[in-house]
Amino acid sequence: MKKWLKELVLGGGCALVVLALLFGWEPSLLILPLSVVTLGAMLTGTRGGFTARLKPAKLGTVADSGVPPVTFSDIGGQDMAKRELLEALTFLKESRRSRQLGIRPLKGVLLVGPPGTGKTLMAKAAANYTASVFLAVSGSQFVQMYAGVGASRVRQLFSQARAQAEREKKSSAIIFIDEIDVLGAKRGTNASHLEYDQTLNELLTQMDGVESGQDVQILVVGATNRMDLLDPALLRPGRFDRIVQVDLPDKAGRLHILGIHAANKPLAEDVSLEQIAAETHGFSGAHLESLLNEAAIAALRAGRGVITQGDLREAVEKVMLGEKSNRLLSAEERERVAYHEVGHAVLSELVRPGSVASITIVSRNRALGFIRQASQDDQYLYTRDQLLQAIQVCLAGAVMEELIFGQRSTGAANDIEQAVDLARRMVFAGLSPLGVVGSDLPAAVLNKTIAGIIREQEERTREILRGRVAEVKEITAHLLREETMGGDEFRLLMAGKQAS
Repeated sequence: MKKWLKELVLGGGCALVVLALLFGWEPSLLILPLSVVTLGAMLTGTRGGFTARLKPAKLGTVADSGVPPVTFSDIGGQDMAKRELLEALTFLKESRRSRQLGIRPLKGVLLVGPPGTGKTLMAKAAANYTASVFLAVSGSQFVQMYAGVGASRVRQLFSQARAQAEREKKSSAIIFIDEIDVLGAKRGTNASHLEYDQTLNELLTQMDGVESGQDVQILVVGATNRMDLLDPALLRPGRFDRIVQVDLPDKAGRLHILGIHAANKPLAEDVSLEQIAAETHGFSGAHLESLLNEAAIAALRAGRGVITQGDLREAVEKVMLGEKSNRLLSAEERERVAYHEVGHAVLSELVRPGSVASITIVSRNRALGFIRQASQDDQYLYTRDQLLQAIQVCLAGAVMEELIFGQRSTGAANDIEQAVDLARRMVFAGLSPLGVVGSDLPAAVLNKTIAGIIREQEERTREILRGRVAEVKEITAHLLREETMGGDEFRLLMAGKQAS
């Protein structure tokens, strides 16, 4: 339809509604203008999202005609999650044997985990593993301001999955709903807009399988990083029967992911992916893929045909902190930043040898300088002494500034915040002088205890660094010249050896 006709229909409908309100016409007379407005919305597509008749290309994509051939071997760092999901998929793949054993088919599998951990990839791999039709949608596509639209879209989604499977002569279909917390939020949380609740109710009805006897078995795979927002009715057995935790990968998992994404990239002989895996604790699969991509971009920018270890280190810092800033510091600020970062590094190396991966005074985003720490093994439990040492490392930058310049700066604000958080963890873990405490601990007592811990570790940090001032000055002079140094170079300087 021509653009002018669409605008005429919409404009005329709106004008009739306004006139009806001004002249107090009967409600029944409003039916015609409202119908015109609705017609205009349908013609112009202003209701957005889905069309009146769902087209496969817009709502979802079939696994063997649009989804990349993702297999479980292409997903690294999620061995436990893959095992649990594969077990659930066995019931779908071997449905005849499952029926012989009296096993009820699973209706849904919920993938829970931080962003970038591979939940969507696992759903695609599930579709390929079971040779199922695959349709992918987002939870936000179902909720609109028009009453009943979301529920209608849910019905259309399940109908399309069955029809698509029948056309392709397949016995199963997988519906993947990303951001399912938008669609499946707890009922009653949107009291002013019951469209949310109606949409969720329809999803519950469809998952219950009111229309029994269907030849096509449908498995709903949902993904969320906010399971706490979901309605309890979704999580009961018979709907989402399995909840699979997709966590951040450990060191072995990160190495596996790096190996997958590095397979099509030329690496120099000096590259150690194991070292990069050790230095990227807390990275998701998406972060690691981005890391290798940024390293390749750095090699291209430098005119090299291979990716070096230096490119990878640069990429780690870029993924963590962003692009280098063009912020220009005065000579005094630059020197203060250098002493601050060397103070952190020296104390970190003293309490945990080999922990410093790199030091730099090159600004990135809001960071004027930073040290990057790394450990050879991931750690999930911490003792009291380890937490106290971590507090000392946080405070070392500010203490070093005070020893050299006689006073501190605002650059230590983030460090102090981290130190306070660590002290708070000690209190509620029963590792403070208070012993075991409850969540109802008075704020005044909590603040006094945290302040005491910080003050005590501050004095301890000052004692350690006061005996290292000459050493810190030598390392800082080198850092001011080079702007960046690696962990090995830093340790040579600490040992009193000239770095090459």
